[in-house]
Amino acid sequence: MAGTDHRQKKDLGPAPSVVLVNPQLGENIGMAARAMANFGLTDLMLVDPRTDWDKEKALATASGAADTVARARVEPVLADALKPYHYVYATTARPRGMTKDVMTPEQAAVDMHKRIANGEKLGILFGRERYGLTNDEVSLADMIITAPVNPAYASLNIAQAVLLVGYEWFKPIATTLGMETQELPALEGPGLHMPGTQPATKEELYGFLDHLEGELATAGFFKTDDKRPGMVRNMRNLFARAQPSEQEVRSLRGIVSSLTRVHELRKEKLEKEKQGK
Repeated sequence: MAGTDHRQKKDLGPAPSVVLVNPQLGENIGMAARAMANFGLTDLMLVDPRTDWDKEKALATASGAADTVARARVEPVLADALKPYHYVYATTARPRGMTKDVMTPEQAAVDMHKRIANGEKLGILFGRERYGLTNDEVSLADMIITAPVNPAYASLNIAQAVLLVGYEWFKPIATTLGMETQELPALEGPGLHMPGTQPATKEELYGFLDHLEGELATAGFFKTDDKRPGMVRNMRNLFARAQPSEQEVRSLRGIVSSLTRVHELRKEKLEKEKQGK
């Protein structure tokens, strides 16, 4: 199960409940649970699921989130199931012709965090595999969540919808990118990562550039003295933009030295051959 490390489980605090309305297939329930686990959502409610939904398939497709499926609460009527919640969101891709706040998943996540901080209990409704939520079901919610999707193909399956909303919920509270391993810690944020090294100092970079310029001059790279300053500036700008690490600068100096030695050996060989004639 790649990317799963149960040793890193910890209490992430209060979070919204995922409410699946009239789900039909155990596989979809399991995949929704897996998407929940990806982003720290653990409370799953099934409202009026198909009576013969396959729990074994749900547990199999949950892939590490089987405990979420096992703990899932089952309620027969949506209106009754929502009674404990202070605020409810309904996910849908279609206009509903009703007066109701509409937000993107990102905007809704901001609203969720504010409400959770105030002690509110939240539920997020996800509809059926084939046609989502009915208008009557949407009317029970306080806000509609709609994602910016291709209007020609706006349908998301249950797991995709849960993943999308869950990602936006988790993003503000995530402390790392991805997971840590036994060899390396998790990435702390976007940007250039240099495990085992650090950016080269200007002294290291300038030392390499002086080395390179000297060897190029010896090799006859600079054809005319008047063009040499401009060529050197371009070369220095190129490597400055690259922002090499100290290890990369050492490697570059090693490359230049190796090429130099090859040319010197070749030159010595030619000289010996001339002398032998």
